[in-house]
Amino acid sequence: MKKTVSVSNVIFEYHRDEEAFKALDDLNIEINEGEFVVILGHNGSGKSTLAKHLNAILKPKSGDVCINGMNTKDNNLLWEIRQSAGMVFQNPDNQIVATIVEEDVAFGPENLGIEPKEIRIRVDEALKAVDMYEFRNKAPHYLSGGQKQRVAIAGIIAMKPNCIIFDEPTAMLDPSGRKEVMNTIKKLNKEEKKTIIHITHFMDEAVDANRVIVMEKGKVIMEGKPREIFSQVEKLKNLGLDVPSMTELSYELKKQNIDISSDILTVEEMVESLCQLK
Repeated sequence: MKKTVSVSNVIFEYHRDEEAFKALDDLNIEINEGEFVVILGHNGSGKSTLAKHLNAILKPKSGDVCINGMNTKDNNLLWEIRQSAGMVFQNPDNQIVATIVEEDVAFGPENLGIEPKEIRIRVDEALKAVDMYEFRNKAPHYLSGGQKQRVAIAGIIAMKPNCIIFDEPTAMLDPSGRKEVMNTIKKLNKEEKKTIIHITHFMDEAVDANRVIVMEKGKVIMEGKPREIFSQVEKLKNLGLDVPSMTELSYELKKQNIDISSDILTVEEMVESLCQLK
């Protein structure tokens, strides 16, 4: 299977007051083309530092980060790497640069030197992909937080990356906005076949992923399918992490000696399991 992302023995340090703080510590991660991978970890675990490495914003002190076979240390490949792996940040206001939605989405392709006719096609396709086409002539500041984030995502899609990195894109949104953005992310993965790397602290957003990676002190300490990871409730709690709400509920019910599955992830699974109780 083709590798989209390969992180090999990566070490990265921040320097504070002449002291070195190791944010990534001999990190190794591989992500296949078309995968939907969620990366979890509390603040300071190295998640966002990793995200910035995947877009060549940061470069390793040692080790290698390769995106579609291109090493981020090669300055001659920076444009290709950033076109191949788009980045969506936490605050959509920091990514929106134009006063009209469609002009903002066109900004990236214009910087890539794409022909105007092709830009028009890309902008329309990108806005339709995130269900924002009807807002194409609106001013972004009139949009909700979730709508702004979808416009930011459209701006990345218009540059035709095959991988999109989401660095806590729902952190500043209300539940409605979170739902909008998560529906868009899942649609991009399933329908557009984009490789998705989603960094979040909302456990429910990891339920539909192909794989979950848990980071701690710059290392991968857990990795597997969502059901495998979230069934280890005690271990996650010891790391200072939560579990999806339905997994938490099943965990509490089992503590009350109720015979229910310990790897429940969704409301539907919870209802089905409760209906089977005698």
